[in-house]
Amino acid sequence: MSAHLPAGLRLTASDRPGVAQPVPERDIPSQPWGRILIVAVLLAAVLLALWEVRWRAYGSEPAYRNSDGLWAIQRRRIDEGEGGKTVIVGSSRMLFDVDLDTWERLSGERPIQLALEGTSAAFALDDLADDPQFTGKLIIGVAPELFFTGFGYRRSAFTHYHHEGPGQRIGQWLSMTLIEPLFGFYDEDFALGTVLRRQDWPLRPGDKAHRDVRKLSVSEADRNTRMWRKVETDPEYRELARQIWAQKFGPPEPAMVARLKDALPKELARVAKAVAKLRARGVEMVFVRAPSVDQYLDFEHRAFPRETTWAPLLAMTGVRGIHFEDEPTLQGYELPEWSHLAAHERPRFTEALYRLMHLPAASPPPASSPNA
Repeated sequence: MSAHLPAGLRLTASDRPGVAQPVPERDIPSQPWGRILIVAVLLAAVLLALWEVRWRAYGSEPAYRNSDGLWAIQRRRIDEGEGGKTVIVGSSRMLFDVDLDTWERLSGERPIQLALEGTSAAFALDDLADDPQFTGKLIIGVAPELFFTGFGYRRSAFTHYHHEGPGQRIGQWLSMTLIEPLFGFYDEDFALGTVLRRQDWPLRPGDKAHRDVRKLSVSEADRNTRMWRKVETDPEYRELARQIWAQKFGPPEPAMVARLKDALPKELARVAKAVAKLRARGVEMVFVRAPSVDQYLDFEHRAFPRETTWAPLLAMTGVRGIHFEDEPTLQGYELPEWSHLAAHERPRFTEALYRLMHLPAASPPPASSPNA
């Protein structure tokens, strides 16, 4: 700072004739910066603690985030010598409903859990079909509205896996080591931005209110996932989850019908192509239609009837199918929000599914058969 200017005033270009310095310079006043830093750190810690207390009181608990990075860790197990294992793909029903502990107890092998919520299993089939290291068994979850339309809410996981850099791996490790096992607030549903977006803001003319799916699950480090207990024990939150699903339960809109009509042949052909590649490597496969109940099941019956979706899938692929409506041991479970099993039901469902998969199966229908 030039001595001829009083402290605190800017040194401008007019004070520097012939010098091209367009950014003004200002002196930094003397302050107790050490104490300011300490106060800032303490304030941040207090606010963080209050945010944690807030969400712990709401029912949250420390858990591993079901991130693309966590999925990539499990996907890499195939690359690291476990390509002969049982792999589970599909959407949230296969993720929430299959208990890896029970499967390991029954088979002596812990499956690789690659199911992704809101995402058709066709994405995983494409990926595994092109990976010669995978030669194991494949359990393929079929959620009608996702599988037969090719919906890919979490398809970014595949891009992340194929292009994940060292920095991303380190960040994932740090998150799983220093944050996720310790803090209950560390969930996308509890992020400040998410909380602000779901407030009851006024709608613009012509807009319709729409609520995003809220937190439903809790995951372990290997993606062994169960329903969040708040969905089971808090009637108000459970009803909220149901209302969010019910946003799509009206009569199928023309746009949905048209989308299914256009997507179904493409998706069936896509799956059949992937299945053929996998079968050529000796991969054993089974399609599984996990339970849904009440209004959700009624919606699926109306919008995705078995005779036009499930039956052609089995006929085109020649793969065995296990549908919960055909199997007494896959019925009679508690599904708090109509679409996923309560956590305590997972071991019983998993054992029933395991037993069905290991029963002698009738020969699958030929590719030209119209029946399932």
